[in-house]
Amino acid sequence: MRALPFAALVLLIAAPANAETAQQVFFSRLSALCGQSFEGRVVTTDPADASFTGKPLTMRIKSCTKDEVRIPFQVGEDRSRTWVVTKTATVLRLKHDHRHPDGTEDAVSQYGGDTTTPGTAARQEFPVDAASKAMFVREDRAVSLTNVWAMEIEPGKLFAYELRRPDRHFRVEFDLAKPLP
Repeated sequence: MRALPFAALVLLIAAPANAETAQQVFFSRLSALCGQSFEGRVVTTDPADASFTGKPLTMRIKSCTKDEVRIPFQVGEDRSRTWVVTKTATVLRLKHDHRHPDGTEDAVSQYGGDTTTPGTAARQEFPVDAASKAMFVREDRAVSLTNVWAMEIEPGKLFAYELRRPDRHFRVEFDLAKPLP
């Protein structure tokens, strides 16, 4: 058995045992926005985004626990979408909760994925998971089988939500410097 060099041993001893991971910092930044609302705008130009054009876009960081943040995303009068970010024992998870006006769940709901890389404190990516792929196939939405969603946070400046797949890029940005009353 080889002894560690002295410098390596010093670094191990000096490193804080509870240093936060990038995902923990990201989740803390998201949680810090709890109770606030922000206006956004679509910054991509994909023709598929036409249904968002000219409508107010609002996100509310509505409910936060130590392991979950729920973010309703309103497009005009449509309040059917909620982004749900969950901190699991090992990763962050993003799910999309879609509801009808009466509160019943849409057939296309609870889709999303888990982070597969550490990401950064500012950006986390969520590739589509197996359960979502199965739902997309069942609901004849095979185009979504390669979805990767992302969220970004620059405290006091920007929150962004993004969807990417071949031939599709959707991104909406919210100004964190101007919370809504």
